[in-house]
Amino acid sequence: MGGDFAPEKVVLGGVEAFNKFQNRLDVILVGKKGEIQSVLLKNQLSFPDDKIVNATEVIEMGEMPTDAIRNKPDSSIVIAARLVKEGKAQAFVSAGNTGAVAAASTLIMGRIEGVDRPTIGAILPSESGFCAIFDVGAFVDAKPQHLLSYALMAEIYVREILKVDNPSIGLLSVGEEKDKGNKLTKDAFDLISKSKLNFIGNVEGRDILKGTANIVICDGFIGNILLKFGESVPKYMKHLLTLYAKENLFKKIKIGLFKNTLKEALSPLDYQKYGGVPLLGVNGITIIGHGSSTSLAIENMILRAYEVYERKITERIKKTLAQISVKE
Repeated sequence: MGGDFAPEKVVLGGVEAFNKFQNRLDVILVGKKGEIQSVLLKNQLSFPDDKIVNATEVIEMGEMPTDAIRNKPDSSIVIAARLVKEGKAQAFVSAGNTGAVAAASTLIMGRIEGVDRPTIGAILPSESGFCAIFDVGAFVDAKPQHLLSYALMAEIYVREILKVDNPSIGLLSVGEEKDKGNKLTKDAFDLISKSKLNFIGNVEGRDILKGTANIVICDGFIGNILLKFGESVPKYMKHLLTLYAKENLFKKIKIGLFKNTLKEALSPLDYQKYGGVPLLGVNGITIIGHGSSTSLAIENMILRAYEVYERKITERIKKTLAQISVKE
């Protein structure tokens, strides 16, 4: 029931994944059953009735996460997280209220031992392919040890899911020098540099699209601002092209001739490609998607959940953190 185009696009994406990958995964639709069935009827789709779990309440995008979870126990977000906790599902996928999804997953599924703060990331295109940013808003404040755990978990995810051996990790700061930054980044620098991670030191904002590091670590406050700014860039570029085309007929024709080429060139900026990213650090699998997720994005989120399950990312994080704990 979450997202700008819910429930229609969520249902369409879920049914598409169910039909296309029945031999690999199963899909349960959680939400207001009547509305889900209306979408199925409108689009002339069939879906097993026993795979629809009714939820009478909806956590809206603007609600405070912890209050909403407490006040709406029969919401789709709470019920979906509970299904994973009870072993009735292996993963929870949502394009709803990010804070509520993160809070429900953390409180209901629980945290992996050794994880104080779970983290979510975003995959941005870069000159070297991509750059994974962690954290982008699971929690807006952080301590140095949290940034270290973000780096440890992000390294496992990028290595196993995005197939990068020994991914490089940078710490987002205001300068490349070790002594640049605030107290959080300076203390985090010391902690991460003592780990066995492929830590390349501080990186700046301009290094993200340049691809200086495969992974960039920052606190959720900065990361969320960075992500939201990045999301505005493609829309602004489209705005500039529209203004350019309006100047005269010749320029309009030029834009028309190269429209498909531009669209193809800018395709790496399309968030639908990655679908969503996992909430790393919870004792289960949660994939959080963009609020504006289309049916294609929902389908890819479900496939991402399958990959995280298949590659045993949660188990690998548990093992890594347990080994560190033993050494300490």
